[in-house]
Parts: sequence; structure tokens; C-alpha cells
Amino acid sequence: MKKIFVVIALSSVMFACNNKAKEEAALKQQEAEKQLAVKAVKDSLRLDSFKRAEVAKVEAEKEAKHQAELAAARAAGARSSRSSRSYASSGSSSGGSSSSYGGTQPTAKKKGWSDGAKGAVIGGAAGAVGGALIDKKKGRGAIIGGLVGAGGGYLIGRGEDRKSGRVQPKN
Repeated sequence: MKKIFVVIALSSVMFACNNKAKEEAALKQQEAEKQLAVKAVKDSLRLDSFKRAEVAKVEAEKEAKHQAELAAARAAGARSSRSSRSYASSGSSSGGSSSSYGGTQPTAKKKGWSDGAKGAVIGGAAGAVGGALIDKKKGRGAIIGGLVGAGGGYLIGRGEDRKSGRVQPKN
């Protein structure tokens, strides 16, 4: 009987030491994986910053070209208004030409629903159905669920709008 206890005690000590070595190896492996993940994130952020700089450069070039076109259009408008003044009254001719080229043109807005609006509608509908199913008083549950769902859906959709560039991201 004593021999059996001694064998069991020795084997448990051996297994305990062996498990610690395995645990340490697993911890080292996890640490190495974390290091690789951090490196991958840093590399992707660096690439993203290069892409953002490139996009900003292209946007600046487009804006410069647009400003040059506006200046040319203003110059052409000024020339045409000067020539038309000799044939027409100065009040009606100069007022019309300066207003057509005077300011910057508005940028084209994206058509359709934003992701924030879509998310609010979908979240509101899902929340209303869920609230009506959960609460014993169906009307109260539908109203509360709809409001909570619409708010959550809007926040998620607004985040998607920021990612897509429809809305300027927070700084």
C-alpha cells in the first residue's frame, strides 16, 4: 500500500512539473501571437495613413482644378457682361452674370437613404416587434422597444456613414 502511494505521489509531481512547462510554452506562444497582431495593426495603420495622404493630395488637386475653372468662368462672365453692357442696360445684364458665377457651386449630395436612417428604421421595427413580444402590455413594450431599437440602429448606421465618407468622422 505504501508503495502505491509513493508511486502516485511521484507521478503527480512529475505531471505537475510537466504541465507547468506546457503552460509556459503556451504563454510564450500566446505572447508571440500578440506581438504579431500588434505589428500587423501598426503596419495597417501606417498603410492607412499613406492612403489617406494620397487621397488628400488627389482632393487638393481636384479643388485646385475646380478653382481654376471657376476663375476662368468668372473671367468669361465678366467679358460677356462687359460686351453686353454696351447693347443692354447695365442693371439687368451685370446682375444676372455676377450671380451665376459669383459663388462656389454646391457639392453634389449623395442620393438615397443614409445608413443612419436605414439603421433607425430597421432597428425601430425590430425593437417594436421584440418589445411587443417581451412585455405583457403590448403597446408599451412596442413603444419602448421601438425607441431603443431606433436609437441603437441609428448609432450603428451613423458609424457606417462615417466609414463610407458620407459624414465627416469625429476628431
